[in-house]
Amino acid sequence: MNTSVVNTARMLWAALRMLLVLTLVTGVIYPLVVTGIGQVAFHDQANGSMVKADGKEVGSKLIGQSWNIKGTDKPDPKWFQGRPSNSGYDPLATGSSQLGASDPTLVKHVKAAKEQVAEFNGVPESEVPVDAVTGSASAIDPDISPQYADIQVKRVAEANGLTVAQVEKLVKDHTQGRSFGFLDQPRVNVLELNIALKEAAKN
Repeated sequence: MNTSVVNTARMLWAALRMLLVLTLVTGVIYPLVVTGIGQVAFHDQANGSMVKADGKEVGSKLIGQSWNIKGTDKPDPKWFQGRPSNSGYDPLATGSSQLGASDPTLVKHVKAAKEQVAEFNGVPESEVPVDAVTGSASAIDPDISPQYADIQVKRVAEANGLTVAQVEKLVKDHTQGRSFGFLDQPRVNVLELNIALKEAAKN
């Protein structure tokens, strides 16, 4: 048999074996090992950081959601509201509006949103923080600033038959500081806060 044919066949067989080995290692063993480590060491995060209430999953603490009156596009006064979402809080359609800060469309939208938020919460427009009228880069930010939570306290307290002091304590208890003391900004997870609010309103 021709030597070159034998050498070619040998190289092809070696390449095929390498392909099979690498496919097994990188396509089967590695994913299984990483998945196993994730499930054991980071079970909550690996499964989407889901939050339960009354024994049922009600959402992820990593993804914002709508708190409107059921079947409408009007915000429910009983709940703390999150940041506005350009995608309707759809995790499969994340992304900002891509409008620049000086874009007339964005300026008009923010002005109208500021008026609505101020009226809805019974506060002056000067007290409405930026995150109450602008969406995040992902459009599904689950957190709001403590300032935005604070201007909602009175409205939420009245709608749930709670005292302002009770609701202020809930906000304080659910305010997270900066990560490692210097990263990010203080924030409040809306889903976790509203779950705690629901429990407080039951008592």
